[in-house]
Formats: sequence, C-alpha cells, structure tokens
Amino acid sequence: MATDLDFHVFDTTLRDGAQREGVSYSVADKLAVARLLDEIGVGFIEGGWPGALPKDTEFFARARTELQLRHAQLVAFGATRKAGVRVEEDPQVAALLDAETPVVCVVAKSDVRHVREALRTTVEENLAMVADTVAFLVAHGRRVFVDCEHFFDGYAADPDHGVQVLETAFAAGAEVGVLCDTNGGMLPMGVGRVVADVRARTSGRLGIHCQDDTGCAVANTLAAVEAGVTHVQGTANGYGERAGNADTFALVGNLVTKMGLPVVPTGCLPELKRVSHAIAELANIAPDDHQPFVGASAFAHKAGLHASAIKVSPELYNHLAPEVVGNDMRILVTEMAGRASIELKGRELGVDLAGQADAIGRVVDQVKVLEADGWSFEAADASFELLLRAQLPDAPEPLFELESYRSSVEHWGNGVVISEATVKVHVDGERIISTGEGNGPVNALDNALRQALVGRYPQLADVSLADYKVRILGWTGGTSATTRVLIDSTDGAGEWTTVGVHDNIVEASWHALVDAMTYAVRHRPADVSRTG
Repeated sequence: MATDLDFHVFDTTLRDGAQREGVSYSVADKLAVARLLDEIGVGFIEGGWPGALPKDTEFFARARTELQLRHAQLVAFGATRKAGVRVEEDPQVAALLDAETPVVCVVAKSDVRHVREALRTTVEENLAMVADTVAFLVAHGRRVFVDCEHFFDGYAADPDHGVQVLETAFAAGAEVGVLCDTNGGMLPMGVGRVVADVRARTSGRLGIHCQDDTGCAVANTLAAVEAGVTHVQGTANGYGERAGNADTFALVGNLVTKMGLPVVPTGCLPELKRVSHAIAELANIAPDDHQPFVGASAFAHKAGLHASAIKVSPELYNHLAPEVVGNDMRILVTEMAGRASIELKGRELGVDLAGQADAIGRVVDQVKVLEADGWSFEAADASFELLLRAQLPDAPEPLFELESYRSSVEHWGNGVVISEATVKVHVDGERIISTGEGNGPVNALDNALRQALVGRYPQLADVSLADYKVRILGWTGGTSATTRVLIDSTDGAGEWTTVGVHDNIVEASWHALVDAMTYAVRHRPADVSRTG
C-alpha cells in the first residue's frame, strides 16, 4: 500500500480538478478516474464533497461496491462544523461519516481575516470548530487530515493563528495539517521559509497544497518538501480552477527521479504517461504535448546538433530515460535536421539506414526544400516514412498512377450540400474510374479513391479518416495562400498522420490522402478483412 510509505501523495483530481472550467465528470467518469489514479500508486484519492453535491454523494455510495483500489485509500472531503452548531447536529459532518471512507479531509479557516469576515465568528469559535470536528470524526474511526485554507496569506497577516489551527487539529487527533496556498500567489523561496518556520513551531505531520496562479505550483510543492513536508497534494495534469493546481504527474516524477523519494510503489512510475492521457480523454481535454514527463514532446528533439549527440548517447540530451515514466524519445524531422536526425528517425520508424549514406543525404536535402515550401513532418511520421523509403534502393512502386481527379460541391435549394468526386487511376495496367460522394470535397475524394483501390488492396476497406486539420501559411488577407493539410487516419487498430501542402486546399488534401492509403497498404497485410 502506498499509504504505508513515510510520504503521502494525495490526489484531488475528483474535487479540485473538477473545478476546472469546462470539466464536468459523470459519476461513471469519476469512478474511472479513481481507478486510473490508483494505477500510478497515489496513496490517497479525494473523491469529492458528500452531502454538498448529489453527484459526489452518489459516487461514494457506488464506490463502496464498484471500486476496488490496490494502492490508494478513498477520501471524503468536507468542512468543519458550522459556527454555533453542535458537531453531532451538523448534517454536513454526518454526510462525511455516511460516505464510509477510511479517511476524511476537512477544510478549516487559517486566515484570521477569513474567520472574522467570511465565517463572521471569533478566533476562539474557529478553533473550537476545528477541535470538535476532528475529535468527532476520529472517535468514529476515521483518519483525519485538515486543509488549512489560505494558510500562506493568513500567515503573512498574522503568523500565529494558522499555527494555532494546526496545533488544535493535532491535539484533537488529526494526522496531517495541510498548508494551502489557496490563492496560488506564492513563490518557492517564500514557501520554503514559511514551511521551515511552521515546522519548527508545530508538532505534527505537515502537508502542502498549491494552486498554480504564479506558474509555480510544482516548484512551490517541491520547495515545501525540501523544507520538511511529507504530504503533497496535486491533481492529474494540473487540472483545477483558474490556472490550475500542482500536477500530480510532475510531482511524482520529480519526487521519485530527482529527489530520490520512493513515493509510489515499484512498477507504478511507468504508468504515468498512459494514465495522464487516459484522464485527459475522460475530461474531454486534449493532452498537452508539452507537459513535463508525460507529454508527447517531453522527449522530442528537433535540432541536428541534439540528434548528433543523441546518436552517440541519448542521456546527453534527456534529463532521464523516457521509459522510466512510460514515455519515449522522438526525433523531429525539420529543415534543421542533419544526417544524424534522419538516421535516428529512421531507426525509430523501423527503417534500416545502415550503409545508406547517399540516401540519407538525399532525404536531408529533400526535407529542407520541402519545409521551405511549407511542408512539415514533425506531426506526420507516416508521410516522412514514405519519403524516406522512397529514397532507398528497394523502394516500392507507387500504389497507382493518377490520370486525373475532379471534385465538386453542389448546393441544393433546400439547403442540402453534396460533394462528388471522380478519380481516374491506373492500377497494375488497368484503368479504373471511380465516383464517390461525401459531406465535403475531401471526404468525397477519399471515398472515390478508396473505391478505386480496394479491389486491388482490400486492407483499405477498414481505413477511415479520423481527423482533418488545415493551416493557412503566409496568409496576407487574400485567398491564394499556401495551405497545409494534416490527415489522421485509422484502421481501428492504429492511427497515423500524413501531410500535404499546395496553394489549392483540395490538392493539398489529395497528397495527404494518397500518403494515408499508401501507408496503410505498406503496413497492413493484404488478407486482413473487416472482421479480421
């Protein structure tokens, strides 16, 4: 159990992370996220606020029978009793018990200004609220953590009340007192100083919770660890309100690989990238390619100088081995690519370039010319692989020879828009004419070309267009600018990206479509059927 370690990793994606603008988890989503978080070995998963939100109340009820966690303990979140209300009579405190979680996290005011102006009560009553609530929950067999809200702002205004809240909580049986940078305005040097001071003045385990309003949430958290906290809170991918929270994946990655703290069980660290992307999908947010540790570009290298060194020794330009966190190294092929970049990229794509110095040189020159015309292969590995193989001595023949294609758009009076395309191609000496319809000229071309080729290449029956992106290059307000098209294709088992560039958007799309189908034929056995 991760909770048996001397260090706590506490994830609050299902509460704090759900406060991100545009995120709305269903109960089924919340259960799925909890299972994923458990797979990276966090010690605690905060599930939400039972009693305050019906969705969270339902989550805890379903979790009792539907959630089997291997590493984490489930945590219910709530507040201390209300001012002037006996703890036994506070329905929100009762809801925390009804959630039946082994751990409860309660939020308490630790800024005296919030006590007086927000709670509209006295300092003495605020301390009594903390003491009564913690003692009540502990008496009912719960482990209790206390989030000291607005701790750092409160500490700047009055360095004593926050410490009094912590000591009151510890005396009542709380296991952890969490210092919260609720407004997210701290910097690492300030966090380190405050944590060191508070640690010298208190007797219990301290934790840290940082918002990211200064862009320093992860750095602030690590500074707090350096100063002595042994409980860190974060959210998956840094999701949260405003600028977000400390990113759980960056925290775990840094704590384990940089600070030498085994905060998750053995075997969990390589799951970071997979879980990060899976949670992004559940949140309906595109994964951040440039996210540390887990982003697709986290270990991507572009310049030829880097590639030359990587060819000799990858660790020269990687801060750790990518596979440690479940990621992998990528070489980006651009106009900056040199021979080493091409050779490494070929190796990545499974193309043996040993002894192919002339071919490598031709590819380097071709890429530079194409990129100058607007082509980009950074996100189009499939097109680059085809370009690379075309320069080898055993280069395969094209799938077909194009005679012509035509695509049109027809707008009917009832508002219906139909696109039609006709392609004329020669396949193995046979002239084939095929017509297809679609919801746009590119979709119609895709259908027409597939129909023309599927008799010779049956594996194309399962290939479909998954995404289509257009970028206008060098636009100056006219309609004649160069267009770059990226097409994502899938066969149900894998996905690949191809690129096309031309002044005409349909011609640019044609180049990308031809590459997409060529790649499918080269990589998929011809005897694969729709049911295969």
